[in-house]
Amino acid sequence: MFSCFPQSALTDVEMQLRGYLGAIRDAELGDLQAAIQRFVRGEVRSGNAQFCPSSAQLCIEVRERRVMRELLARRGAGLVSSPPRSGGEVARRSRDGEEATPEPTENEHRNAHP
Repeated sequence: MFSCFPQSALTDVEMQLRGYLGAIRDAELGDLQAAIQRFVRGEVRSGNAQFCPSSAQLCIEVRERRVMRELLARRGAGLVSSPPRSGGEVARRSRDGEEATPEPTENEHRNAHP
């Protein structure tokens, strides 16, 4: 990853590497690889694209890749009962580890109570 960012030569690579290893020590390899690819491709909007991401930025992106992988696995297994209504619901569901059932829509509510 260091060779993909032009300003990386100016940083203390050993210190940055220690920070990365501490931040991602519990991460799955696939999540780490996906996060690094997103940084290299410029798909992550945080930070300056001239520099390698901080260990915190990398850790955040690795967690987001894990959440996405877990959501896709649940959806593939048919465990998620409904698609999320918004990004906030995705975060809440993944944080709480729940499979929320959708609240009835206004039409469903009216039809249930004539």
